[in-house]
Amino acid sequence: MRYLRTDGRVGIRRPRPADEAEFIAAARRSRELHHPWLAAPDDPEKYAAYLRKNRRQDATGYLFCDRASGEIAGYANISGIVLGALRGGYLGYAAFLPYAGTGHASAGIRLVIGHAFTALGLHRLEANIQPGNEASKRLAQRLGFRLEGFSPEYLFIDGAWRDHERWAITAPLPGTD
Repeated sequence: MRYLRTDGRVGIRRPRPADEAEFIAAARRSRELHHPWLAAPDDPEKYAAYLRKNRRQDATGYLFCDRASGEIAGYANISGIVLGALRGGYLGYAAFLPYAGTGHASAGIRLVIGHAFTALGLHRLEANIQPGNEASKRLAQRLGFRLEGFSPEYLFIDGAWRDHERWAITAPLPGTD
């Protein structure tokens, strides 16, 4: 398997049509883990829409995979990409069972961030996380995100407008990483 980046145990790559069955099975297997925080694409129509969204200029997606087995351990998306003076986007992520809690998400998202700050030329990524999603907040903190604020009724998820905390990370200045 050819990866965009690896850390030895995890590799990141772009999602493909051929990943549909494995991705959908992982999303279905992980529904309870993700509820009420997000709903991963869990049927062929939603997966096709996910692939279409990731082909737009303002969005991109990545799968993070266990390198030993090649299995999809989770995914990350960068949406709302703006270049020019901002050079930023919004990062979303999720681990799939049985990989949740194994470090695969931390490693995979760290690789996605590195790719975003180098290959994509971004300077800032923002992750909007529901206040009760402690696992996602801990992961953001581990990766160096800082809490920047609170957005009431920010996103419509699971049938309701949900409050979110705004977490962000910026690329290190050249020569400081």
